Amino acid sequence: MVSSSGTESRRVTIHDVARSAGVSRQTVSRALNDKDEIDGATKQRVLDAARELGYRPSRFARGLVRQDTTTIGLVIPDLLNPFFTEVAAAALEAARARGWHVVVYDTADRAEEEFGTLQVIASQVDAVVGYFSCSEQDLERFTRGLPVVLIGREHHTGRFSSIRIDGEEGVHTAVAHLVAAGHRHIGMLDHDGRAEPSVRREWFATAAAAHGIAADRVVGAPQSADGGGTALRKLLGTHPEVTAVFTFNDIIAIGALREARRLGRSVPEDLAVVGFDGLQLGTLVEPPLSSVALDTRRLGALAIDQVARLLTGLEPLGADDLVVRAQLRLGGSA
Repeated sequence: MVSSSGTESRRVTIHDVARSAGVSRQTVSRALNDKDEIDGATKQRVLDAARELGYRPSRFARGLVRQDTTTIGLVIPDLLNPFFTEVAAAALEAARARGWHVVVYDTADRAEEEFGTLQVIASQVDAVVGYFSCSEQDLERFTRGLPVVLIGREHHTGRFSSIRIDGEEGVHTAVAHLVAAGHRHIGMLDHDGRAEPSVRREWFATAAAAHGIAADRVVGAPQSADGGGTALRKLLGTHPEVTAVFTFNDIIAIGALREARRLGRSVPEDLAVVGFDGLQLGTLVEPPLSSVALDTRRLGALAIDQVARLLTGLEPLGADDLVVRAQLRLGGSA
């Protein structure tokens, strides 16, 4: 594994601390466990070396001897969003199958909460899995020495691993389906909480352009059903010609379905709606939601599998194996 500086990146071990402090492994163990068998100066030298190297005792390694339980920190931006709940449930199931504990942290999709979580997480877990918006430099600073698997985000530093979501083909299929059904005025309800357009908007724009359709009918939506409804009303107020809409996720789509009924539009006759995520919740609304669907169970299980490989020293999965691709799943809304 190679870091961005070109040096080998690995977990710091007790051997490294002993070598740096010029003492034996046993002395390092005694110092870290605050035993009285060594003098204060030696203990401080060991503690300074451990701090400088970023050493954290491996709870996983100790478990091999004492049957301690490995603990994974799962960081989720919003547990009220069923998509993240489904991913978390899959990760919990995969971790339980290994006899592991999972501590779930909800950052409420706020940067300050994310930093607060990172400040406390490293001392509590053996590895970190989840969604982060902060820079890799900040991640490295807070998680030094811990395996980290990012979900839904590509990593650029060899120190990390990531599970990538690829929905481009699925979005292209969705737009092609709408065009085949006769729609020429297609809008999008995008994520409104980001400074730049989402990658899903880029996928939509590319797909629309392939059919000669303008992709400028876009409105940002808060990540809620109410947000989806408000955004749809705004979109149709500005572009009344729109007869189909693609949304950033299924929660926004469900809100759009509800708002369409309030506006007296039949779905899909007057307005077709396609979401993204493939939530189980989408099958319960009327009409059932069409969605560019992800396998959330595979997403959570794959993240835990990669963590297991990193913790045990097995060969990590390669980039091609760490991709979850979305596919169009038709319901009755499009």
